[in-house]
Amino acid sequence: MIQTVVKRDGRIVGFNEQKIMAAIRKAMMHTDLGEDERLIQQITDYVNVHGKPQMTVENIQDAVEMELMKSARKDVAQRYIAYRNQRSIARKAKTRDVFLEIINIKNNDVTRENANMNADTPAGMMMKFASESTKPFVDDYLLSEESRDAVANNYLHIHDKDYYPTKSLTCVQHPLDHILERGFSAGHGSSRPAKRIETASVMACISMETAQNEMHGGQAIPAFDFYLAPYVRSTFIEELKNLEDLNGESYEHLYNKEVDDFVNRPLDGLKGEDRAFQHAMNKTVARVHQAMEAFIHNMNTIHSRGGNQVVFSSINYGTDTSAEGRCIMREILISTYEGVGNGETAIFPIQIWKKKRGVNYLPEDRNYDLYQLACKVTARRFFPNFLNLDTTYNQDDRWRADDPKRYMYEVATMGCRTRVFENRFGEKTSIGRGNLSFSTINIVRLAIECMVIEDKEQRIATFFAKLDNMLEITARQLHDRLNFQKTAFAKQFPLLMRSLWINAENLKADDTIESVINQGTLGIGFIGLAECLKALVGKHHGESEEAQELGLKIVEYMRQRANEFSEQYQHNYSILATPAEGLSGKFTKVDRKKFGSIPGVTDRDYYTNSNHVPVYYKCSARHKAEVEAPYHEKTRAGHIFYVEIDGDATHNPKVIMDVVDMMDRLNMGYGSVNHNRNRCMSCGYENADPNMESCPKCGSHHIDRLQRITGYLVGTTDRWNHGKLSELNDRVTHVDGGNQLELFERL
Repeated sequence: MIQTVVKRDGRIVGFNEQKIMAAIRKAMMHTDLGEDERLIQQITDYVNVHGKPQMTVENIQDAVEMELMKSARKDVAQRYIAYRNQRSIARKAKTRDVFLEIINIKNNDVTRENANMNADTPAGMMMKFASESTKPFVDDYLLSEESRDAVANNYLHIHDKDYYPTKSLTCVQHPLDHILERGFSAGHGSSRPAKRIETASVMACISMETAQNEMHGGQAIPAFDFYLAPYVRSTFIEELKNLEDLNGESYEHLYNKEVDDFVNRPLDGLKGEDRAFQHAMNKTVARVHQAMEAFIHNMNTIHSRGGNQVVFSSINYGTDTSAEGRCIMREILISTYEGVGNGETAIFPIQIWKKKRGVNYLPEDRNYDLYQLACKVTARRFFPNFLNLDTTYNQDDRWRADDPKRYMYEVATMGCRTRVFENRFGEKTSIGRGNLSFSTINIVRLAIECMVIEDKEQRIATFFAKLDNMLEITARQLHDRLNFQKTAFAKQFPLLMRSLWINAENLKADDTIESVINQGTLGIGFIGLAECLKALVGKHHGESEEAQELGLKIVEYMRQRANEFSEQYQHNYSILATPAEGLSGKFTKVDRKKFGSIPGVTDRDYYTNSNHVPVYYKCSARHKAEVEAPYHEKTRAGHIFYVEIDGDATHNPKVIMDVVDMMDRLNMGYGSVNHNRNRCMSCGYENADPNMESCPKCGSHHIDRLQRITGYLVGTTDRWNHGKLSELNDRVTHVDGGNQLELFERL
């Protein structure tokens, strides 16, 4: 008798005779004579009794096929064989068509799924070949039947499904101090500990690049200022030692002399050791600046994932008040402001300023001057974004201003918005942790299916019943994926599971990662709250108090269910305001084909990003913020707020500060500002002229708009998919150019 079955992916599962019966029944339903339960049971029993204790799926199907051929129901055998062949042919035909589009570098939503990836290069094409080949395999062999049906019927999207078989995790916040202090090995050679700022900068790059090849999501450094600060001092000491050799004097007593700040000052009028001290400091600041320049340059040129994609990187900073930490922040900001190459805006790393009262937010705070500089840089370069450590949900009682490792208790974020902080199964921290995987529910689809119900209360009640069912399916799908991920061996992730992931240092190469993986999070995302509300009550949350009340009720319900799933499955489930890129158009296209063009719901080429007010809805920045703010506390897996302003923000950093003030007052966790920025694709020249048609530097007419696609920048909109391009064209400003300051100041 059959006891176990070897699936096509190599997994061994228990034998389930119901699957044989279901397959035969399905074939019978497509014949004139219909079902024959007696024959179904007879063939199933025979195959089971005469089978080996362990058989493959293909061998079992061959046995069923043979018994059907022996029976009187040759018609069923023909349908069964035809169905097997059809599935194989369909998979091959779909793959062929997709491959031809990749080969012909056709600009479509497959090749433009990720705007940070160039699918036209040989490496990019190979990535897309692999990706599109893997997804059907996942559907057929790794997903449960209910998950597969949810995906097929446009209710659910499993992010990074092409990476599913690799058992990789999504992202991680790098404990960079481990790398810098101990060095590391990534499988081919090893790196010694850092001794100077240049080495520390390069190792920070290598850490993120290497981990990017082991994971399917982004990489982040949670405390860039704290981690690199010690190497400012060691570089300074090195410069003093150089002067000792030159002058024949000892400056050892100056090595650890306290200073208020590391800044470049004139040497005029200075003599003796005062001159030597300032000279060493000036040299140190210059080296720090070069190291930060190199860091930014490397993060925009070093490719990972087979040479196809620059590292999807983020850095958090802002709360180190030491002279050395301030030097790191000042020089990374100045380097960002100056730009790279021909002066163009750096796309990566995504920079995140951690705003906190008593540290950098108020005029009397130690780092207030750097906060002002950060706003100036954002006004020109889009980054840094602003993470609000003062919100009720971003605070930690263990944080102390005099604790040199207080960054351990500060939330950090990454990428488009991913947030990891709370932890039911370990220490509450962002460091050494990340998201394991996430999936997004199409709540618009659920709402559309309820539109036929005339009674509003019944319509909404039916929606919540459908939502609850999809939440259950999604939680099980994420649980299944985690169970698959945890069977991976530590040696499959030579850097991540040796030096980065929390508690991974205790793992041996042949240990599975099961004992540490639960420190990560599972994200349940949603898209199109605005369209969902339109379908349910006729208006979105930006234009109706009733819709806003319902929207908050929906997301709060999702949050409550996530908390229940955390207890039920003993994992860290949380709700994500999904940063939809390729997904924004994918869901909409399928829903419009089935339900037609519904005004305010499916009549555009995209669904609105998560809980945002629609980009086309004209309103003030204050109104947009008041509507979106309450959702931040409910979406602990990640969220972001944007304000669109018109004109040139370069000389008006106060606008940025006003936005941060607004975030502070409304208890918002994370946000930034979008504004106009033109880029010459021939020479890299940038300006904010809304009517720029030709480059004033080189005369080229190849002018592009530098814009944020979800949470990150894209150097050219040529790589945006159709849905996101449509969204970009619909974006309106939330303040009028001449009145924006007045509007903000009234908040």
